Amino acid sequence: MEIIVCIKQVPAITEVRIDPETNTLVREGVEAAINPFDMYALEEGIRLRERYGGWTTVMSMGPSQAESALREALALGVDHAILLSDKAFAGADTLATAYTLACGIRKIGVYDIVICGLKTTDGDTGQVGPGLAEELGMPHVSYVRRIIDITGKTLLVERSLEDYYEEIEAPLPSLITVTKEINEPRLPSFKGKMAARKAPIEVWNSNDLGGVLDRFGIRGSPTQVMKVFNPQPRLKGELLQGNPKSQADQLVKRLVEKRLA
Repeated sequence: MEIIVCIKQVPAITEVRIDPETNTLVREGVEAAINPFDMYALEEGIRLRERYGGWTTVMSMGPSQAESALREALALGVDHAILLSDKAFAGADTLATAYTLACGIRKIGVYDIVICGLKTTDGDTGQVGPGLAEELGMPHVSYVRRIIDITGKTLLVERSLEDYYEEIEAPLPSLITVTKEINEPRLPSFKGKMAARKAPIEVWNSNDLGGVLDRFGIRGSPTQVMKVFNPQPRLKGELLQGNPKSQADQLVKRLVEKRLA
């Protein structure tokens, strides 16, 4: 079985800086880590290889420093790592990101299942996985909490919905986005860390991918961030004292005063 896991390196801090000219995250000099949801995708990719045999490839799009995320994935036990890196990829929205990853996966050529995390902590859109499946012309299942079985050319999974679970059968190749319920990510071993330091990482640029240049990066992004700002802090709350009736009376009084003000 040929398994591809797509990951992203995101800021490892809660306070981020925004470039006022481009309205994009400033990543230079900022501590980074693998997107938390992608850790579950990596773990599931490794488990599928252990369960069914085959090969697990991890792919990421980003600047050269994203290589550290790929080495962490190699330390966990994936077989092969590919970095899509080019100035032409900078400023990509979710559509351009999905297109770039799709070009990389097409270059690999052979794959049975593509696994993505449900969403990223920096963008929080959950759009790249489904967009990638659309670019590749393959079925996808989101919110996957369990892979029940893979038989021949069929994938059977369980996905989470608001108040129930749903079993879905899909033909291979398919793409899934996974939730945190699916597994418990492992920690890298010392042997894995040492091997990852020396492992080769392929780096592909826009020429290697052979895609349409106008669909990469900010040129290929139909959505643009017009303004980024920090929300105003909430006003200090007030705790109403007394019994429930007294609290209700006070609340009504405050609401009337606020409306008349």
